[in-house]
Amino acid sequence: MMRGLFTHPVTLFRVPAHVIRDASCRPALHAARVLGLALVAALLGTLAACTVGKDHQVPAPLPAAAPVPEQYKEALSLMKPARPADTLPKGAWWQVFADARLDAMMHEVAQNNQNLQLAAAKYRQARAALQQVSAARLPAISGSAGATRGNSSLISNPTSNFSLGASASWEVDVWGRVSRSIEASGATAQAAQADLMATALSLQAQLASTYAALGVVDAQAALLARAVTSYERSLKLTQNRYAAGVASRIDVVQAETQWLSTKAQYTDTGIQRAQLEHALAVLLGKAPSAFSLAPGSTRLLPLPQVAQGLPSQMLERRPDVAAAERRVAAANAQIGVTEAAFFPSLVLNASAGLRSPVLSDLFAAPIRTWSLGPALAMTLFDAGARKAVTAQAQASYDQTVASYRSVVLGALQEVEDQLAALRVLEQESAEQQLAVKAAEKASELATNQYKAGLVSYLNVVTAQTAELSAQRAALGLQGQRLAATIALIKALGGGWQ
Repeated sequence: MMRGLFTHPVTLFRVPAHVIRDASCRPALHAARVLGLALVAALLGTLAACTVGKDHQVPAPLPAAAPVPEQYKEALSLMKPARPADTLPKGAWWQVFADARLDAMMHEVAQNNQNLQLAAAKYRQARAALQQVSAARLPAISGSAGATRGNSSLISNPTSNFSLGASASWEVDVWGRVSRSIEASGATAQAAQADLMATALSLQAQLASTYAALGVVDAQAALLARAVTSYERSLKLTQNRYAAGVASRIDVVQAETQWLSTKAQYTDTGIQRAQLEHALAVLLGKAPSAFSLAPGSTRLLPLPQVAQGLPSQMLERRPDVAAAERRVAAANAQIGVTEAAFFPSLVLNASAGLRSPVLSDLFAAPIRTWSLGPALAMTLFDAGARKAVTAQAQASYDQTVASYRSVVLGALQEVEDQLAALRVLEQESAEQQLAVKAAEKASELATNQYKAGLVSYLNVVTAQTAELSAQRAALGLQGQRLAATIALIKALGGGWQ
């Protein structure tokens, strides 16, 4: 490295202190100062527009060989011109479920969730970093004050020296290094803001899906509780028939087995319910012991209709896509920063000071000094280090472009996956409802035949078990459709009012 060859400032118009005190020289001094400032202004006007590096252009979301589709594979629609909309308010999309408790918990998540607080702190950090880099546009000014007392072998009596000074330095952004640095930091801050929005959307979807799952578990528990009560009545009926001599002992044992096994299934729902309740507590920023919902207090959420829009709209709205694109912009600006290192840097330095052997005379008749001048510095030989740094920046840019396109592909896949899931689950749910009706009819027939003495109780157990299994499967499909709906809303970037 040979940057030091040009780091010494060329001090222009330095005037000895005794000349400064000479009033007859002050007009000449003033003229010299004006001339120096004029020369500096002319120099800046000539060089300030030489910003190196290419301006950012948003890369194509996908390569030209496989562009963004005009419509989703799983949903037919028309294409429209894309307009940036990732920062538009997504709205309280969870209100489509019309649940006041869910609304209240969403507010708590926004206030207390620690992952959201972490993302917000990262955004504030990125904004502060931008402010720090932006400060390079203005001169850096420093001041100093000193007092010394001492002597030497040539002077018998100690002497004092008091000084007061100020200095300023400013890097002239000739090649755009500072502006490119600000551009990179600004894009990074915007990416952090998009990350914050993506985190908020993800947490909202996580809360909604967890709360919906809790409603499904409560519905499953209510179904099992009704079955336990029904099977208990069947057990008493069978015991009475056995006492009357019209039923066998095996019928009583089968009825008791059915009742106890269903009761165990009902108890087992407590595990999943507790885990979902604990997950809700953590999402709300609370310890699990500080949060609880009474069993059976949640309801099965309704299934809303979700307008899927267009692929272009989805890419406009998703904050993770916006964050990936902003990182591309930051990497592009960083290339300009590295390219500016190939050119000399120009720093303007200015200083002024007062010195006096007597503190009381520091402002009265001191020794006054000042200087003004540019410092030009550049590296003459670095064995290819700067070229390697530029190559690294270019490779980093290529990485961000690939990452951006990967996020786009992932976003398209998420939407297609949930659209397919909803389409299949809707058909499956309709078929399952038919199965539930058939199972209920079979259970009714088996019970009537048993009471008439035409079949054994095993037929009743088999029919009732099939009925309960079909009803639980229908509830499970309802929960899957709710989860897929919430996942689709998240994949689309929020609500579509």
